[in-house]
Amino acid sequence: MARYTGPVCRLCRRLGDKLYLKGEKCFTPKCTFERRPYPPGQRSTRRRKVSDRGLQWREKQKGRAVYGILEAQFRKYYEEAVRRHGVTGEILLRTLEMRADNIIYRLGFADSRAQARQLVLHGHFTVNGRKSAIPSRVLKAADEVRWTSRGQNSEYFKIISENVASKSIPSWLNLDITNMSGRVLAQPEIDEIGAKFNTATIVEYYSR
Repeated sequence: MARYTGPVCRLCRRLGDKLYLKGEKCFTPKCTFERRPYPPGQRSTRRRKVSDRGLQWREKQKGRAVYGILEAQFRKYYEEAVRRHGVTGEILLRTLEMRADNIIYRLGFADSRAQARQLVLHGHFTVNGRKSAIPSRVLKAADEVRWTSRGQNSEYFKIISENVASKSIPSWLNLDITNMSGRVLAQPEIDEIGAKFNTATIVEYYSR
């Protein structure tokens, strides 16, 4: 499947916000956005006025960048959210949070969603006892995520086993450190997600 392969720090600079796409690096002085908090390319002293449509597009791009999703799939998530009963923006955000790669990231098994996506693609996880190599798979309450035997034999597993206890896990997930597994307890609360983008603005963008 096609995906963005360019420097992710460039996305933060282009969108004018720190999106924490590089994991631990984003919390250090080496963070590119902290050192160069201006758009990439030739710098200009001229201020450009951004239209309302432009601001809506920027929020949509932030959502795509945070979860590492291309336009066609992101729009598909939006269209599905529109068909379901409830607040469209909240349904969209919860769906994105329930993706397998995001669950693995939230459980502390990966430093970033991009890394979590790679671990899933390499066959390092099972969902409810069956190996799953689909990062976009949307999990449900009571679903369980475990490392495969291949994943447990990797050098990365040894490293993450020592560090996972220090990670902060959201209340809607349960982490079993002994067995290095995780379980989805419920749908996430919107306030706990801490989204770096405005879902209402994204709904406005697509509804025009």
